[in-house]
Amino acid sequence: MKAFLLAAGVGSRLRPITDTTPKCMLTVGGRPLLEIWLDAFAKAGVDEVLVNLHHLPDVVRGYLAARTGPPAVLTSYEPQLLGSAGTLAANRDWVAGEDFFLACNADNLTDFDLRSLIKTQREHQPVATLGVFHSATPSTGGVVEADETGTITSFTEKPEHPVSDLVNAGLYAFKPSLLGEIAGEPPRDIGYHLLPALVARAKVVLVDGYFLDIGTPDAYQRACEEWPAR
Repeated sequence: MKAFLLAAGVGSRLRPITDTTPKCMLTVGGRPLLEIWLDAFAKAGVDEVLVNLHHLPDVVRGYLAARTGPPAVLTSYEPQLLGSAGTLAANRDWVAGEDFFLACNADNLTDFDLRSLIKTQREHQPVATLGVFHSATPSTGGVVEADETGTITSFTEKPEHPVSDLVNAGLYAFKPSLLGEIAGEPPRDIGYHLLPALVARAKVVLVDGYFLDIGTPDAYQRACEEWPAR
């Protein structure tokens, strides 16, 4: 199984921390987010991971060069950011032979077992399965509605008036055929340019356990306090 770890963001909201450290290399509980994610992929049975790079790529490359153990890791450098969906589309040949693949946002911190996402995708074979969580501030994310079968019935990215508190967690299983639907010049975003087209075609899985988007200094401080003691 293959997975994308989307890690190319510049982390502008986390400055000045990210002036010298890419977001995926921020440490929580003494470990970089990148390491936490790679271990989670290995636990879920992922054999190969592609990490996209843009901001301070040599910091990430240096860490990966010294790392041992599964999964195997490839990197893809983006001189200009392609956007989350653009990265998937640009590397579609890498996953062309897969039944499905995973894609996860590297700046999220979670102890969610990815095998739950994989299980739903294998059992139902939708075009995609999304991890979702109940958010206290749903208007800041992609708001999802789903029916009793777990099928998505609506999706809106960052709505002014959210219709639910169920929000996209940035954890995906996608069929490679979907990548042909990503149209237009990059940057292209999963939330804005792909997920709205998956209404009635994709399933959701509720993310249980710990989940936090590390997008601001306050969120990072909270993660450092909560993660070791969770």
